[in-house]
Amino acid sequence: MLTLLMALVMVACHPAGSEKHNKQIFMKEKQLSFSAKNHALDNNDNFSPDDRFLCYDTRGTVLNFDLANCKSIEKIEITSGEETVLWAPESVTGEQAAPGVAAVSYHPFDDKVIFIHGPLLEEVAERGYYGIRNRSGVEVSADGKGSVTKVDMRDGATDRPTIPGAQRGGTHRHEYTRDGNRIGFTYDDFLQQDYDRTIGYMMPHPKAPAGYTHYFAVLVKPKKKGSSKAGEIEKAFGDSWVDAAGKIRAFVGQVRSENGVDFQNDLFVAEIPDSVDITSADSGDAENYPEPPQGIVVRRLTHDGGVSGIVRGSFDGRQIAFLMNDKNGVAQVNTIDVLGDDPARQVTNFESDAAFLRWHPNDEWIFSVVKGNIAATCVRAGKDFGQTVLLTNDQQLRSQLVVSRNGKMLAYNIDVPGATETGEEKAFMQIFVMEVEMEKMNAAIQ
Repeated sequence: MLTLLMALVMVACHPAGSEKHNKQIFMKEKQLSFSAKNHALDNNDNFSPDDRFLCYDTRGTVLNFDLANCKSIEKIEITSGEETVLWAPESVTGEQAAPGVAAVSYHPFDDKVIFIHGPLLEEVAERGYYGIRNRSGVEVSADGKGSVTKVDMRDGATDRPTIPGAQRGGTHRHEYTRDGNRIGFTYDDFLQQDYDRTIGYMMPHPKAPAGYTHYFAVLVKPKKKGSSKAGEIEKAFGDSWVDAAGKIRAFVGQVRSENGVDFQNDLFVAEIPDSVDITSADSGDAENYPEPPQGIVVRRLTHDGGVSGIVRGSFDGRQIAFLMNDKNGVAQVNTIDVLGDDPARQVTNFESDAAFLRWHPNDEWIFSVVKGNIAATCVRAGKDFGQTVLLTNDQQLRSQLVVSRNGKMLAYNIDVPGATETGEEKAFMQIFVMEVEMEKMNAAIQ
């Protein structure tokens, strides 16, 4: 009886989700890129529509990791490892630099990518150098021919109202909806810098500014820094689409705590009903911050703080996966119904922070990175909920995890030592891929 009690105590102290007691299986992992430059996936939508290619940027290859010094946007073919430069503008490097190109994602079905782009060299005299409040979105064909489309207009004029449908600062981490009709992003305003980062969306529209394809609007107008009351949002970030059509965008909101002094990070959603007309947004002017379109609904889903990272919607649009600290301060994987009818459910019991959440397209598994290793956690209803399988178990530091569109492959970055063109040794961010063997994962948790 004493032995049985001791065994029960040990099980209670070490839940199935902790690293020491997770099942371990090993998938086929291989290094894909080898060239002497960084290949940053940035945890974006890096797989091409047909899963043949991965797009990346080369930040940190020259001078430092400031995105202003990123030299190119590229793709790599998964079967051959062949690299193709998609966009490499003339640029200047240094502590201040331009134009700055980075954070690339593939369109869900067209052969093109979108990424951030700062001022061209000929624009620096007027706009200044690259910065988070000085950039916009650009699309480039993924065939290597460099066909460019300007997406959102940046209008920094101070002597008149901002052009309707234009932004006045910088959009970043552009994310297409799965139907391709809308683009979500984070946004930093240049004309009103007393406001912190927020989120927005844009869509093709006949009233888009001349020469640009999309009409811009913020989704959340934050409170001016230092002016919020309890429960009010001062910063919005970590955002991602929940549904395929872009009617719900989930995000992390930095809100004033109930004591009126401290701040905490909680999970929110911004809803865009069918009745919303994006042109009802007010683009503002030098004295007034932009206003969201009429009819946007913002709902708060958690109230305990500790939310971090980029939140992720399930493929059926019903669940949101996010990171939230447990009672020990460890970032665990949680899920919550998008309607907020039920409280959040803690999925994992890791001993170290999880990061880089990604759903499998079947919505039954969530991948994450824990202490540099890939973890797969089952979230289907029933006895398997919360069971975690480690797909790697070593000292490599994996990051920027992405899942292929068909769910059969993972891709991520690992820093690998290599020689530069001058012979200097340097660690370069290389791309690795792993085949997902679903049968092995399911068998491991039975």
